[in-house]
Amino acid sequence: MLDFSVWEFVLIGAVALVVIGPERLPRVARTAGHLLGRFQRYVADVKADINREIELAELKKLQTSVQDAAREIEQTVRDSANEAQKHLDEAHSEIKAAGAELKKAEQDIASSFTPPHMGTAQPESDAPTSSMPSEPVREVEYDPRAAALNPDMAAAYTAAKVREEERAALSMIDERATHLELGLPSQPETNRKPG
Repeated sequence: MLDFSVWEFVLIGAVALVVIGPERLPRVARTAGHLLGRFQRYVADVKADINREIELAELKKLQTSVQDAAREIEQTVRDSANEAQKHLDEAHSEIKAAGAELKKAEQDIASSFTPPHMGTAQPESDAPTSSMPSEPVREVEYDPRAAALNPDMAAAYTAAKVREEERAALSMIDERATHLELGLPSQPETNRKPG
């Protein structure tokens, strides 16, 4: 605050001793010390008040800037969440549409799919069952994977197997009838055990 050197204090003390006198100098020095202390405390209080006001102003600025930043972040997060929700809804609707297309395609495939071993069966017709098919039906194995793709496969397999057995029986009967008409002896059955 006030910058005095040691020699200046000595000079002031000598002048005060001459002007005030030795009897009153200690009381005046004590009073001057008290006044100087009060003045220093007052200056310190003013400095503290000014510093508090400056800090308060800085804190208010900081608070406003933090609140603005928080609002911006909140708005950014809200916009991002809305955009993500929009993309999620779009993806959900696309997945639903793709699922519907897949289901439709699965139904189309299931309705038009005939397992490879089922394609050899002749379609049923109104013609008599005694007529022989142009191509014999080949023996096939039951395939559970094909049944999973075509739920009606087991029924179709059973029907084809029955038709095949009927055709085999009819061909055997026709062959025996031909042998009998020509007067040939009938061939012995290989399935019978000699008795």
